[in-house]
Amino acid sequence: MATTQGLSAEHERLRRELLRDIEEHGHAVVHVAEDDQGAPYSFTVGAWRRFGVAEAVVVGLPAEMAGVLLAAYVSRARGGERFLPGKLYHGIFQDVPITVERVAKGHYLEFFGGAFLIYRKGDFPALQLIVPTPDGHWPWHPDAPEGFAEWQPVLTQSGLPESWAPGIGGP
Repeated sequence: MATTQGLSAEHERLRRELLRDIEEHGHAVVHVAEDDQGAPYSFTVGAWRRFGVAEAVVVGLPAEMAGVLLAAYVSRARGGERFLPGKLYHGIFQDVPITVERVAKGHYLEFFGGAFLIYRKGDFPALQLIVPTPDGHWPWHPDAPEGFAEWQPVLTQSGLPESWAPGIGGP
């Protein structure tokens, strides 16, 4: 059964839930469980619509931790903090610094699929929040644990930081 907006009844229900969460909380968070294709990931929907803040995705963290990180990001960003690729941000996620990278449009459908229920044309900016291992290794670091780069892929065109040079212009 299709609605007048051309969405299936299920998609229309999901769209209404997202809109309700956006209205109540300023943004919604969608969690996608780990599967045989990859790690779990979570993303925001509505931060761009409500506050002009880039939507964000975090890959490889459990849903509860990802939700805390995404809520802190939206809160700080809507308060005026700018998140620039290659910079370290402290105090946003426990004692672990994070950095960000711009998400390539080619990753939008896979990692922000539900956001297309709100942004039909995919016309929103997106950042990936990147978290190091507890001992401070980033996914691209040669001393990172085996498989870490696959567990937390960098969602740029190249799969590596592109807005800055690791160890030179960023972590």
